[in-house]
Amino acid sequence: MRTWFITGVSSGFGNEMTRQILAQGDRVIGTVRSRKKMKDLIVRYPDTFDCQLLDVTDVPAVHRTVSEAFEKYGEIDVVISNAGYGLFGCAEELSDAQVDHILATNLVGSIQIIRSALPYMRLQQRGRIIQISSYGGQVAYPANSMYHATKFGIEGFCESVAQEMAQFGIGMTIVEPGGARTEFRYGSAKIANLMPEYKSSHAFLDMLDASKNLAPGDPVKMAARIIESTGQNPAPLRIVFGSQALKATIECLEKRIDEYKAQEELAASTDIISK
Repeated sequence: MRTWFITGVSSGFGNEMTRQILAQGDRVIGTVRSRKKMKDLIVRYPDTFDCQLLDVTDVPAVHRTVSEAFEKYGEIDVVISNAGYGLFGCAEELSDAQVDHILATNLVGSIQIIRSALPYMRLQQRGRIIQISSYGGQVAYPANSMYHATKFGIEGFCESVAQEMAQFGIGMTIVEPGGARTEFRYGSAKIANLMPEYKSSHAFLDMLDASKNLAPGDPVKMAARIIESTGQNPAPLRIVFGSQALKATIECLEKRIDEYKAQEELAASTDIISK
């Protein structure tokens, strides 16, 4: 039996992964802000589902919850930082409170979950850390600025930590899903106070309307691929889900590379030339 620690298991990928992992006979320590949606799993898996209340914006609570989980179960095989949400609106349309909250949840909360687990995983000299990101950690769209800020940010953090922890046998994987039919789009997404001046950037409204545009991604299949990835050795640093997401990511990166290559002369012009 393997032991998994997963944040944000009341909906979306977190909920689907938890159901699949429990069904295969493993143990899950899953965090939620409310246990209401988890009653069926609590009853069905009383010995293998440990449902913990946690708001990932509460940093002391994050440290305490992660520490108590490792101390209770001895070792944890997989830590999945999944809690997060989408915030839509142009930069000028967002309030200070909205900016602060998404940073505290998606970026700082994810960082602190991982940081809390590192000393325990370093001592056990094995394990896997998975960060649920988005192809929006590589590709940016209008009216998604703060969401992209959190995903670009957490990917940089994870890529650095992956190099630090490899010497201890710890693998790190960043998961970059495309659009999926989860509550991320159709329930938990937050929208700014929209301004008519930015109407041309509000195409996301159709994306959030299930009657107009259903996302192509299957969350059941995506959850299964995430679980399967923990058996890969070495751990893949990045996994992209969804053909549209992969196509958009490749196109964006190729364009970025072309832009950098065009600057070779400019970059060299700022070097100190030794005599």
